Amino acid sequence: MNKDTRISTKALYQEVAARLSERIYSQDLKPGDAIDEQALAEEYGISRTPMREALKVLHSEGLVVLEPRRGCFVTELSGQDIDELFPLMALLEGRCAYEAVKKAKPADIKRIEELHNKLEKYAAANNREMYFEQNCIFHELVQKLADNNWLKRTTSDLRKFLKLMRGRQLQLEGRLQASLAEHRMLLAAFQNGNPSAAEKIMHDHLISQWEALRKYDALAE
Repeated sequence: MNKDTRISTKALYQEVAARLSERIYSQDLKPGDAIDEQALAEEYGISRTPMREALKVLHSEGLVVLEPRRGCFVTELSGQDIDELFPLMALLEGRCAYEAVKKAKPADIKRIEELHNKLEKYAAANNREMYFEQNCIFHELVQKLADNNWLKRTTSDLRKFLKLMRGRQLQLEGRLQASLAEHRMLLAAFQNGNPSAAEKIMHDHLISQWEALRKYDALAE
């Protein structure tokens, strides 16, 4: 008898984990919010077992915190977390930009230009939400063009924590325009085939985000 080696479809808990991730990134579930297992299970029409398995997945990814006898909470980054994360991401994303420029083909440059044009459009409309969304896609494309599995593995793992902040530094007066100017310089580095310039521009772009976030949070206190 031949053994059935067919791969099963995605498990229910994986689908639940994916949906919860989307809600966390969109801040429908905000940092620090308690996760109501029972209410979410009822909303999705499932038992609590796949919900608990999904939360274990999100805990392993760092998106939620499981606290004994207290429950489950959306991860909330501390000031120290932010100060440690951004400089590291600046190094990683800088390297992504360097390798992406070295490997980019004409069709890749065209994709970069198309994404940048969307950033221009949303910045002109002062649409911070859509600018943030498009910015995430832009950075993910640069990482993809770098075509380095080790960079991808590390950068992807850490980028999810940046997404938890939902680009709130863009709320700082003048930051949206400054971000766009930095992207224009990065685009020029791609168009000119200058990997070293791209690395420095991307590194400095992340550091500028970090500084803007610190200023914005200080003003909000």
